[in-house]
Amino acid sequence: MRHLAILGSTGSIGQSTLRIVESYPERFAVASLAAGRNLDTVFEQCRRWRPRVVSLADESLAETLRQRLRTAGISGMEVVYGPAGTVHAATLPEVDFVVSAIVGVAGLEATYAAIQAGKTIGIANKECLVAAGEILIEEARRKKVMLLPIDSEHNAIHQCMRGGLPQEVRSIWLTASGGPFRDMPLQQFAGITVEQALRHPTWVMGQRITIDSATMLNKGLEIIEACRLFDLPPSAVRVTVHPQSTIHSLVEFVDGSILAQLSVTDMRLPILYALTYPERVPSDLTFNMRSLAELDFSPPDFDRFPCLRLAYEAAELGGEHCIALNASDEIAVEAFLAKRIPFLAIPRTIEQVLQQTPRRHPATVAEVLDADARARVTARELLANGRRA
Repeated sequence: MRHLAILGSTGSIGQSTLRIVESYPERFAVASLAAGRNLDTVFEQCRRWRPRVVSLADESLAETLRQRLRTAGISGMEVVYGPAGTVHAATLPEVDFVVSAIVGVAGLEATYAAIQAGKTIGIANKECLVAAGEILIEEARRKKVMLLPIDSEHNAIHQCMRGGLPQEVRSIWLTASGGPFRDMPLQQFAGITVEQALRHPTWVMGQRITIDSATMLNKGLEIIEACRLFDLPPSAVRVTVHPQSTIHSLVEFVDGSILAQLSVTDMRLPILYALTYPERVPSDLTFNMRSLAELDFSPPDFDRFPCLRLAYEAAELGGEHCIALNASDEIAVEAFLAKRIPFLAIPRTIEQVLQQTPRRHPATVAEVLDADARARVTARELLANGRRA
């Protein structure tokens, strides 16, 4: 029996994880949840799963949840809040597996604390690895903690790499759907609307990651994530546009062999793989072989998707440049979703922030968070100046 801490329990990964728990009650139990601000959903999760600890974003939400639990006659549950509450939820003694799925750097401190506490980590939070991967990977090695990727692409790479030794890998290939604009004429990009950008052709995801998929910044973050997880230089991490999203990633070995991972486009499968690793357990997630009738691949267009170029540049420099890439994108996407800036201002903002970012490598989580805050301030100032111009 694995006792889980699910950080980001009300998001898509968190809810998919709970569906896995429901399907395998003999294997998994919920020890703690961290839920942000979605009070109604986390209340229902508490009613169903009865975690020992649940953490919310702030004190007011925590008190409201306590009152609702009392009214419902539910007791024996510790309700905490804020970053310290999330750390507490992630480091309970009985927790032996932490699902890190809080979007952005908000989950960084808890993920780092869980590593220090010796917990196995299923990591779906790419921003943590992008911003602080150097620190997290080093601490995981020191503590002999396993970091298992939940992102479908990196989970696929992890599966393929079981077919050879790390030193036998020549390169890895991340597949990308190309988003909703892979075939749109470049001259039409200036008029892209929020509604158009939110229509992802393959996956149903949160708003930020959907916009990141439209700009391919999401794939850029995955490049950095892959470099961290698999100890590879950026030149060995390649991207191919694969509209069908049938193949999730590929690994090319030094002898010329290529292993690919194929499965249904359902996040429950990579979550199940991580939760049960190194075992594989039966599931109902079957793949339709007729999906192989059409497989298209093409190189990404860096003129169409400049965010991908910026990500490679940040990956080469490392340190604060990776932090600034993620932070400035978050601010720019937020402004685009609020319809304050056009679609093409997203890569322009990121590039301007990167140009102002020093070549430093933070040594602690606190330094990472400071660098993240500075990059956000720079991005907001650039956007404000742009609006005044």
